[in-house]
Amino acid sequence: MALIVEAVDLKKTYMLGKIPVEALRGVNLKIESGDFLAILGPSGSGKSTMLNLIGALDKPTAGTLLIDGVDVSTLNDNQLSDLRRRVGFVFQFFNLIPRLTARDNVELSLSIADIGKAERKKRAEELLETVGLKDRIKHKPAELSGGQQQRVAIARALANNPRFLLLDEPTGNIDSKTAREIMRLVKRLNTEKGVTIIMVTHDQQLAKEAKRTVQMFDGVITSDVVN
Repeated sequence: MALIVEAVDLKKTYMLGKIPVEALRGVNLKIESGDFLAILGPSGSGKSTMLNLIGALDKPTAGTLLIDGVDVSTLNDNQLSDLRRRVGFVFQFFNLIPRLTARDNVELSLSIADIGKAERKKRAEELLETVGLKDRIKHKPAELSGGQQQRVAIARALANNPRFLLLDEPTGNIDSKTAREIMRLVKRLNTEKGVTIIMVTHDQQLAKEAKRTVQMFDGVITSDVVN
């Protein structure tokens, strides 16, 4: 398996006024293509900071973070933007545009690519079918349940054939039954489509659905186990 992410003694310090806050305090982690990794930990453990760094939304203070063998700290703003386009983000609060249909929300993420309108429409519909929303493509977010909105968000994240999906508390805003349905979809994407998944959660039961669980506490990894 190809190594997609490698963190070596990764550190991240934020300034809270004049007070330094160490969000990451020397993290070492390797993630291979096809993996399904859950990063588990309580609020303040550093897991969301780790996700932001892997998604190139932020840069480390010290240490090395390699994405596909490239040191993120050496990239300029344009190169970081290119890297972000190769990452699929799925957030707790869906972040769909209310006035757009499900298809239009997915199509929007394809508009930055050099793809014709007819092809964008076709790909958006195929992705919505993949996530089980073939009969909801013309519905707007307000006409969809929370679980259906999250499925649209996953389809949108998959639109540009990302190297991996980053899921930030993907079931935190939906009920437990719907959460199980979303996790079945995520597992299917991993096992059948070979999509690499990196998921942040504070839910131990959810973390067990992954192939591997990394536990974080106070900015360090305390355990790394195969489920």
